[in-house]
Amino acid sequence: MGDLIARLYRVRPTGQVVGKYLRRWGLSFQRPNKRAVEQDPEAVRVWREETWPAIRAKAKAEGGEVLFADQVGIRSDHITGRTWGAKGCTPVVRRSGNRFSVNAMSAISTKGRMHFMVFTETFDADVMCRLLDRLIGHFARKVHLVVDGHSAHRSRKVRAWLADHPDRIELHFLPSYSPELNPDELVNADLKWSLPMDSRARDQAQLAAETRRFFHRRQRQPHIVRGYFGGPHVRYTLE
Repeated sequence: MGDLIARLYRVRPTGQVVGKYLRRWGLSFQRPNKRAVEQDPEAVRVWREETWPAIRAKAKAEGGEVLFADQVGIRSDHITGRTWGAKGCTPVVRRSGNRFSVNAMSAISTKGRMHFMVFTETFDADVMCRLLDRLIGHFARKVHLVVDGHSAHRSRKVRAWLADHPDRIELHFLPSYSPELNPDELVNADLKWSLPMDSRARDQAQLAAETRRFFHRRQRQPHIVRGYFGGPHVRYTLE
């Protein structure tokens, strides 16, 4: 901004002066959100204004329930967040030097319900079908499941499973390259923020157990699950 002012008016203000004027104009210093250049803004508009309202209306008419789902990977060497420490003395987190990971998939509703599955294999059609089997065991009514365009979600095996259970679950796909539209992404962020700070896992089994504890804790906190839908980019789900 200072360079622009200097080019236009041949006056170079200090950074402090520039910041003062920007704050006066209602601006603040922020970390930008990331958006994929491949994202189609028109597809996002259609989803928010047409597709999503139609899904919600259909689920209501059928007496069904809408869930948003997503998968996430957790690595043993992932460290998130910051803490206080003396200047020049970076805090040290003690953890296993071995590298291992687990995966999880969760599904949440605006009513504060959460369902999840932790697994160690790669996420594929078989894992997706296992999740679908679990979900129909928890609901006596039809589930409308909103997911991204992962190849496993669109696989032949999953399509066959859905064809055999047309009255139990229906999949709906978010626009491509639009993770910000999925409230369950905030679950993933919460997991990755919370887990590394408390993790003492020395092997994959312990990491899986810690991941399950996180999800069990959130299941007992429906107010937090409902809060995932209050983010600025997913609040449209409540409107």
